[in-house]
Order: sequence, then C-alpha cells, then structure tokens
Amino acid sequence: MTNCISVSGQRDRTDSMQAAIHPTAIVHPDATIHPTATVGPYTVIGAAVTIGADTHIGPHVTIDGHTTIGERNHIFPGAAVGTEPQDRKYQGAPSQTIIGNDNKIREYVTINRATAEGEVTQIGDGNLLMACSHVAHNCTIEDNVVIANGVALAGHVTIEARATIGGVLGVHQFVRIGQLAMVGGMSRIDRDVPPFMLVEGSPGRVRTLNRVGLQRAGYDELDGGLTTQTLNKAFRILYRSDETLDRSLAELLLLPQCEALQHLIQFLETSKAGRRGPMVGRKRRSSHD
Repeated sequence: MTNCISVSGQRDRTDSMQAAIHPTAIVHPDATIHPTATVGPYTVIGAAVTIGADTHIGPHVTIDGHTTIGERNHIFPGAAVGTEPQDRKYQGAPSQTIIGNDNKIREYVTINRATAEGEVTQIGDGNLLMACSHVAHNCTIEDNVVIANGVALAGHVTIEARATIGGVLGVHQFVRIGQLAMVGGMSRIDRDVPPFMLVEGSPGRVRTLNRVGLQRAGYDELDGGLTTQTLNKAFRILYRSDETLDRSLAELLLLPQCEALQHLIQFLETSKAGRRGPMVGRKRRSSHD
C-alpha cells in the first residue's frame, strides 16, 4: 500500500487517506490498512500487519509481527499488539497474532504473538480487555469474554466464550477457563475452571454456580429453565457431595441431558486427562493435589 508514512517520515499517501492516518504515525509501506480504519498519533505499525475496516487505532500504539486485526475494533492508547513472546524458546519464527471483530483493547494492554512457526495467539469477537491486562504467547480467547484490569494470562491459556475474569490476578500456563465461568478478582488460577462456575480464592476454588451470569445470558428462559435446574443439580453432585470426580461424572450422565451439561461433562473429561486438571471445590481433593 502507498497510504503510509515511511520510516524517514516522508508522506506517501493519497489525499483521501490524510484523515485516516495521523501525520506522526509510522506505518511500514508493506502494512495493509483498510481505507476506513484510523491510526492515531505516534502509533507504529509493522510490515506484516493487516488492519480491517472501521478499526480505530489510538495514539502511541505498537502493532508488530504477523498480526491480523479484523473490523470495528478499538485499540486504546499505549497498547502493544503482536510483539515478540516473552518465551526463551522463541527464535524469531514468523508466528501469528489474529484478532477478530468488535473487540475493545484498552490502555496498555499487551498481546504477544505465538512462539513457533505455524502457531497463533488468537482473540475472537466482541471481547473487552481492560487496561494493563496481558495476553501471553499461544493464548486463545473466544468470543464475548471480559478480562478486567491487571490480569496476566500466561502462555497457552484458553478462555471460552462469555467468561468473565476479575481484576489483578494471574492465570497459570496451559489453564483452560470454561464457558460463562466467573473468576473473582485477586484469585490465583492454577487449574482449569469448569464452565458455568464461579471461582475465587488463592488458590482458586469453585464456590458456586455462576447463576447471575447464566441469568444474564438468558438461561433462565431457555427451555423453561430446565438447563439452569440441571446445572444446579450438576453443581451439587460435583461440589457438594463426597463422591470422587469419576463417580460424579457418571452421575451427571443420569441427569436430563442438555447442551450446557454435555459441554460441562466434556470439559471435565478433557481436563481430567490434561496438564492442569480441574479446579476443585471446598471439599473434594483431586488426583492433582
């Protein structure tokens, strides 16, 4: 593209682009920026960056590496997106960062690209990453996730859709956080957080079903409230009985089956065989203790 400012600071753009890219921005000639996107003052954009339609890049933002940003995103001042991973294994591979549509990335958020060639740090659609949060290499964030201020995600963390992560906490590498889970602020998250559960503490523990989140997501009206009733029963079986996890999972199969319950069962089965293991409740200890 020719609508850019070269490193030397010489203007090289059409008249139609003068309002879109601020004169003080440094945009590599090989970057691809949609004509309806805007780039603020003193922002730096690297050669392998692609920015989609109606995306607004604020002032003093750095976007580097093989980074693709979709449509209607808003990236606030001071954010750094697609920079090198904080991983000693990184050897300069052309790894990727892919960000979807309609995301808000607030002040001083940092998002690192993946470590190895062919790997991706990926963020879906409609997410809110609040100020000073960090997304490390190889993380996957699905859709409509809220990450509050000062959250640090270590490498290879996965957060499923509509989860909410409270402020000023750390998430251990390779942890998975399930759909519509709620993680309380200042918790220590070192195990997988099951879907639909509310977790808090240091170390984190499952405290209750995320009933407020389920209500806001419309689960109370879904199938006459059967899904919510089933998840309540599942919570009591998993976290208010003295059964082992294997026995509890067997009991869950006897409940009225719905999509949410099937997702919970599948998540726990995968977690049980995974690297971190599922987070426990107040009573049960797991084989990962």
